[in-house]
Amino acid sequence: MSFGAISNSQALAADAQSLGNLKMEAGKSSPQAIQEAAKQFESLFMRELLKSMREATVKSGMLDSPGGDLGTDLLDQQFAVQMSGQPGGLSDLIAQQLKRQMGTPPADTAKTDAVAPTKPLAARPAVSKTARAPTESQSDFVQQHSKVANEIERTSGIPASYMLGQAGHETGWGKHQIKLKDGSPSHNLFGIKAGANWTGKVAEVTTTEYVNGTAQKRVARFRAYDSYADSFKDYARLISESPRYAKAREQTGSAHAYATGLQKAGYATDPEYAAKLSRAINTTLQIRRAQA
Repeated sequence: MSFGAISNSQALAADAQSLGNLKMEAGKSSPQAIQEAAKQFESLFMRELLKSMREATVKSGMLDSPGGDLGTDLLDQQFAVQMSGQPGGLSDLIAQQLKRQMGTPPADTAKTDAVAPTKPLAARPAVSKTARAPTESQSDFVQQHSKVANEIERTSGIPASYMLGQAGHETGWGKHQIKLKDGSPSHNLFGIKAGANWTGKVAEVTTTEYVNGTAQKRVARFRAYDSYADSFKDYARLISESPRYAKAREQTGSAHAYATGLQKAGYATDPEYAAKLSRAINTTLQIRRAQA
């Protein structure tokens, strides 16, 4: 790619001809041209910034001369070029804005999930490329419950990673589990409440509910189990047998779609529940692939 006076990408498009060439190349909408244009815009910005800094500096005037001013200007140009185009810098943001304005798709769009063409119940979404590295507590939680989750997946068809991710999200990866009055664990990993038809043990705790988008503290009754395995079994039974979660069951090929289905069905009142659950599932997928 040629930009005339700035063909080697180490010079600054400071004259009218170079700026004209820059606009013409950027208008072609190629990723390389857009990235170069973004770098040059950043360079121009950095040059003006350096110029303003120098003008704000108090000078004695003893060494001022036209030649010295020219040398300083050329030096600032080189500094501006060297400071531009760094990963994560201003040029990346400019390039993204230019691509959106020109309708050019991003070169590397990370997907948080992928739908398998066959056997949706056994689908394994792709892990987001921008996901954070799992913590030790998250890895320990997934490893602790993977065996029972795998067993429930075989009988229910609900992906083990989905259940592990939701259990991790609901309990803060095991750090904030629901407890009975005597302090013993309720083994309720999924935050399932005890309705009128529940005849088992109950744990009453203060929780956060969202009413019309506003968070409110309320005392709620939650189901309690004799083991974590019973919690997984009850969750799978709830999702598999309740008509309200029928659409969510059909979306197990996509972590995001499954999480959205649960939110729409009223599994939780948090308006951001689907997004949070999707991230937790992707974290679980990342952990299980590392542990495999």
